[in-house]
Amino acid sequence: QVQLVESGGGLVQPGGSLRLSCAVSGTFTSDYYSIGWFRQAPGEEREAVSCISSLDRSTFRSDSRAARFPISADDGLDTVYLQMDNLSPEDTAVYYCAAEAGVHHLSDHPDYWGQGTQVTVSS
Repeated sequence: QVQLVESGGGLVQPGGSLRLSCAVSGTFTSDYYSIGWFRQAPGEEREAVSCISSLDRSTFRSDSRAARFPISADDGLDTVYLQMDNLSPEDTAVYYCAAEAGVHHLSDHPDYWGQGTQVTVSS
């Protein structure tokens, strides 16, 4: 079982920055997996943002506006980050960490989800 715990969300003014972190623990059922970020804005469906592969550390970015934020991870993929700079009110959403075993990059239906962290961009 894999556990994902997000942190780093909060209230920030337009143009500000936040760095989201996802702490990963547990054991995947495959030798390879992907970890990444989704977000869900008020009144909208959850959308994929970006992810990173354990196979080759390659990253994939969706066509979401949030994909402009770079994803990164520590050496062991124990923590995955989303560096969010120059935030705008349109970035207000709950950001979820997600993980999936046996894939190069996340599908639309990851196996594991964090509880989410709220990001609010407002003056």
